[in-house]
Amino acid sequence: MTDDAQNSPRDLREGVAISELDGDRIVTGRVGEDDVIVLKRGDELFAVGAHCTHYHGPLAEGLVVGDTLRCPWHHACFDLRSGEALRAPALDPIGCWRVERVGDRAIVGEKVVAPPKLRARSATKMPSSIVIVGGGAAGLAAADMLRREGFDGTLRMLSADASPPCDRPNLSKDFLAGTAPDDWIPLRAPEYYADHGIDLVLDARVTSIDVARRRVQLAGGASHGYDALLLATGAEPVKLDIPGAGPTQLNYLRTFADSRAIVAGAASAKRALVVGTSFIGLEVAASLRARGIDVHVVGPDKVPLERVMGAEVGQFIRRLHEAKGVTFHMQSTVTRIDGKRVTLADSTTLDLDLVVVGVGVRPSLALAEQAGLARDHGVVVDPFLETSAPGVFAAGDIARWPDPHSGERIRVEHWVVAERQGQVAAKNMLGQREAFDVVPFFWSQHYDVAINYVGHAQDFDAVTIDGSLADRNCTVTYVRGGRSMAVATIGRDLESLRAERAMESAMQPA
Repeated sequence: MTDDAQNSPRDLREGVAISELDGDRIVTGRVGEDDVIVLKRGDELFAVGAHCTHYHGPLAEGLVVGDTLRCPWHHACFDLRSGEALRAPALDPIGCWRVERVGDRAIVGEKVVAPPKLRARSATKMPSSIVIVGGGAAGLAAADMLRREGFDGTLRMLSADASPPCDRPNLSKDFLAGTAPDDWIPLRAPEYYADHGIDLVLDARVTSIDVARRRVQLAGGASHGYDALLLATGAEPVKLDIPGAGPTQLNYLRTFADSRAIVAGAASAKRALVVGTSFIGLEVAASLRARGIDVHVVGPDKVPLERVMGAEVGQFIRRLHEAKGVTFHMQSTVTRIDGKRVTLADSTTLDLDLVVVGVGVRPSLALAEQAGLARDHGVVVDPFLETSAPGVFAAGDIARWPDPHSGERIRVEHWVVAERQGQVAAKNMLGQREAFDVVPFFWSQHYDVAINYVGHAQDFDAVTIDGSLADRNCTVTYVRGGRSMAVATIGRDLESLRAERAMESAMQPA
C-alpha cells in the first residue's frame, strides 16, 4: 500500500464496524468530497458534517449530549438528527447523511435534507411586527432565529453602526493581526437580509421608545410601530480624558470601522501603546505584535486580568506576552500625551506612533432609561428576557438576568452569551416561554494560546489548577464558598465542554 493510500481519508460508504462506535467513540472519514463523522447513541446511528459551521472546529473532538453534538472550540451545539445549529455561535446547520446498519456494520449513504422542524404553536397571539434595536451579536442572532422559527411578519433591525452585523471577536484577533480578510468579518452575506425579509437599517439612531404606544422614534424623523421589541444596544468603550491627547489620537475598538482605523494606523507605526489590560487590550497587543510593531502595555493593576482570572493565570498571560516582546508598565497610568511622547504616572516617557485604549465598556442604557425600563447596573429582565415593559425584551451586554447557575442576577459582556440571549428572546417574542438558563461562555486568544471560560465568577475565594500553565495544559477552577463558580481551560477543550455540562446538571434555582 502506498503512503498516499495509508493517509487518505476513510471512505465511510464502505462502512464502519458497529463495535468501533461503542463507548461514545466517533469515527471520521469522507463521503465523496465531504468530511463526515459517524457515531452511535444507544441503538441509533448518526452521520453528520465533521466541522462546525462557525470557525470550522473539529466536531469529532466535541461532546455528545443526548441527541446533540457540541463543538470543542466555542461550544456551538447541533442537533444530530437535523443538523440544525441549536446554539450560537454557529448559526448555520451541519450536513446530515443517511446511515443504516447492515449486519455488524454502519453504512453511510447519500446526503439528506432534513424536513422542516415542526414548531410548537403558541397559545398566545403571534406578533405581526417585530423591531430589533441594535445591530450586534444579539440582534442578528435574534433576527436569524425569528425566521428559523417561522415568524413571517415584518422584521426590522435598526443599527447605529455603519456596517452590517460583524464578527466582533475577530476585530481584536485575526482581522487586526492581518490574517483575516475583510470579507470574513460580516456575520451574513449582503443578500441574506433581503432573502430573509429582514429590513436592516444602518446608521439608524433610535432616540426614544414609546412603550405605551409601542413605537420607536429615529433621529431622522422616521418612526416604526411594533408588536414586540428587542433592545440589544450593546455597550460602549469607556473613554479616557488624557491631557494633551488630540481628538483622534486615542483609538478605541468596538466596531468594524474602529478596527480598520487601527489597522490603518498600524501600517506606518513602529511603536504602539495599549492602555488597559482587559482581554480586548491584550488581544490588541498580540495582534499588533503579529504585525511586527513594538508594543507597550500600561495598566493600573499589579497583575493583568487578576480580578477575572486570578494572580497565577494573570502572571502566566503576562509572561506569554513578554516572551513575544511586549513591555508591561503595571501599577501605572498615562498622565499626558504631547504629540508622540507619552508620559506615565512614574515619569517614564515613551515615544509612540499609535495609542489604543482598552479599559472596558459600559452598557448602553440611555434608551432603556428614556423608556422607563427597570434598571440595576443594566436592564433588568425576567428568566424569559422580558423587561419591566410587556412586549419589550432585552439581550446582550445590557441585559441583567437571574442566572440559575450562580443563583445571582448577573450581566456579562460575552459575545456568545449575547447571541444565545438573542436566540432565546426571539423564541419568547413568539410566545414560547423558554427560560434563559445557558451557562455563560467566552474565549480569548493570545498568540497560539486559547483560553476557554465557562460559568461566571463575579468573585472567588480560591483558585485550583489541575495540570500545568507552563505546559499550556490545565483546568483552572474558581471557587467561592466551596462551590465551583467558573472553569477556565487551556489545551483541554473537551474538559471545558464537560465543565459546562456539569454546571447545567447542577443548576441552582433562581
